[in-house]
Amino acid sequence: MGLQALEFSECYLDSPSFREKIKAQEAELDKTNRFIKELYKDGKNLINATKQLGMAQRKFAQCLGEFQFEYIGDAKTDDERCIDESLQEFSLFLKNLEDQRELMMRNITETLMKPLEKFRKEYLGVVRADRKRYEKETEKYYNALEKLLNMSAKKKEPQLQEADSQVETMKQHFQEESLDYICKLQEIQERKKFECVEPMLAFFQTVFTFYHQGFELAKDFDHYKRTLQINIQNTRSRFEGTRSEVQELMKRIKDTPPEYRQTSSISFEGYLYVQEKRPPPFGSSWVKRYCTFVKEQKILHMVTFDHRSGGRIGEMESVTLKSCIRKTTDVFDRRFCLDLDITDRPGTVLTVQALSEDDHKLWMQAMGGKEPFGSLGRALSKERGIDAQLDDMGLSFVKNSIIAIETRGINDQGLYRVGGVSSKVQKLLSLMIDDEKNNDVDLSASEDWDVKTITSALKLYLRSLPEPLMTYGLYKEFINPAKGGSPESRIQAIHCLVHKLPERNRLVLGLLMKHLANVAEHSKLNLMTVANLGVVFGPTLMRPQEDTVAAIMDLKFQNIVVEILIEHHEKIFTDSPNSGPLSPAGPSLSAPTRQSKKASRQNRPLAVYNPQVLDIQNAGGDYPTLSADETSRGSNESVSSQSSSASNSEVPAEKPDHPTLTANLSSGSNSKSAQAPVSSGAAGESQPAASDKEKQGQSVAGRKAKAVYPCEAEHESELSFQIGAIFSNVTPSREPGWLEGELGGKRGLIPENYVEML
Repeated sequence: MGLQALEFSECYLDSPSFREKIKAQEAELDKTNRFIKELYKDGKNLINATKQLGMAQRKFAQCLGEFQFEYIGDAKTDDERCIDESLQEFSLFLKNLEDQRELMMRNITETLMKPLEKFRKEYLGVVRADRKRYEKETEKYYNALEKLLNMSAKKKEPQLQEADSQVETMKQHFQEESLDYICKLQEIQERKKFECVEPMLAFFQTVFTFYHQGFELAKDFDHYKRTLQINIQNTRSRFEGTRSEVQELMKRIKDTPPEYRQTSSISFEGYLYVQEKRPPPFGSSWVKRYCTFVKEQKILHMVTFDHRSGGRIGEMESVTLKSCIRKTTDVFDRRFCLDLDITDRPGTVLTVQALSEDDHKLWMQAMGGKEPFGSLGRALSKERGIDAQLDDMGLSFVKNSIIAIETRGINDQGLYRVGGVSSKVQKLLSLMIDDEKNNDVDLSASEDWDVKTITSALKLYLRSLPEPLMTYGLYKEFINPAKGGSPESRIQAIHCLVHKLPERNRLVLGLLMKHLANVAEHSKLNLMTVANLGVVFGPTLMRPQEDTVAAIMDLKFQNIVVEILIEHHEKIFTDSPNSGPLSPAGPSLSAPTRQSKKASRQNRPLAVYNPQVLDIQNAGGDYPTLSADETSRGSNESVSSQSSSASNSEVPAEKPDHPTLTANLSSGSNSKSAQAPVSSGAAGESQPAASDKEKQGQSVAGRKAKAVYPCEAEHESELSFQIGAIFSNVTPSREPGWLEGELGGKRGLIPENYVEML
């Protein structure tokens, strides 16, 4: 049962039950006062703890923002750049989150702490003062009443009347105090319901606002997260390929270390013990020095380096060599020694000692031996006993293999990644490049050769050529565009380099790229995206002439080159280098901008950038499968290209305004959301978009259109699509600047300046 009401009439009776009711209400207010004091204390602790959390998170964010990854080599891939920048993005995200938390704490102080403390002091504190005054008036009145009642009746009448008058006045004052006091008691009992709960409601609203802001930040971060996941997956895939190559190189060096001893045709280097002669009676001493001999200038640079002293490096000394003579053990009691005649010091002979007999021979050869040092011949054809040549037999094998693969196994999972049995692979390749036996092998119909054996044999053939298909001579030139520049400049550079290849190399490469593009179109089933094919064929089609770790670090750029060749094979292999820039006619190379709804959220500063949504499943090959008449490669673009295509892009055009349709396009991310593709038609020729005047003069009803920019829908009535998507049954929309069309069984709105009519 709740508290009983205090009736005003009871103030005149002042009964024991009335007093009990007052005590019950006073006890309730005391309990409320203690509750608010405890809550205020806990709230202060909560704010302080949250401040400590905020400080810790800001320190964590600062640590993230200050760190920078270093990389091996002279350039990074676009995926690596995104990964490098990710720590700064994480730092900014955490700082944004902490800004929101600080705002929440300030709001909690204003909306919860101050109102509760004000209610406790201004109401509960005041009623406690009124309580003391009421108790004082009670005691004063009843003391006067007892004194009056104890007064002798024999007192004079005027004295009795005066005493009665005084007590009556005190009684009226006491009753008025009682009325005021119980009125305030009941008023505060009712007031506390909203004075306490309303600040709590504001507190929870502030907390929920913070979590909602965090949710919105997470939504915006999700776009970046998906793209970064793809960057990480690409980098991990390239790491696996690079690691296997490095381990293979290390194994070969372990097996034949002398053949890898020489790493440069310009100089030779290694440790030598140099004899330093001292005046008698000290004799001479031998000091270990790291020596570099520059062959053309015949200069020997020597620097002291002591491993036992923490790797301290001494000063460098350089001498010019006149001649080098082997010092035999019959005249000198140390092995592996050489006498060096120094031009700088006439008559002075410098004696040095090599580390071993093999090392001794190498130094002899480098310092004047007539027998040149031969580098490692690593032709895989000799290792396997396969005489692979880029002749008519080889070309026939490539064509037959492609036909068989596309006929029998284009949808096989892991195509080109799942290897066949080594013995069967070598046997098939030997038969196919044998002029007398190849006619007996029918790959398209024979059940003797499964698809993975054919794919492995094709890769083995390409690896076994005396020179890679893309040649040693053009290796560095092919690698350089992949290390930087805009997407258009990369395509243009590779386009020119392809036409520098020998005719047969270019022919075979073109056949292969067309085939791999077809494989990528079926990536939803075979899981072989353009990026995956780049990992497989990068080191197969192009290799450096020297086996070094530095060269292997360029493996990731080989993959990017192959990805570009696959995605743009039609334009690259059909047009000559002089046919003009590789760009679509009509619209600019940058996608039209589309105003973002999220940009209007002024109360939520966001640091994370918002690239085009990319489903991480697509990185494993889950791309839409195109029908036979949808020959675009847009759906199968590599994830690594998607992460590199939007840099340095401009935004020249605006998307048509629509009251409910907006989408986000990142301006600073490495996403394909800002790249215009190469528009290609039949026979690889560029198909310019129709001019505005021509578009106005012809109906688009029932026609097909092709996407020249990517688009992400943010409204259920709008379509999302990639570059190259084909729309059917395209008709004008009632919305200015928009079309309606069908894609993948769904009909929706399409920005008119994002497509070209077919």
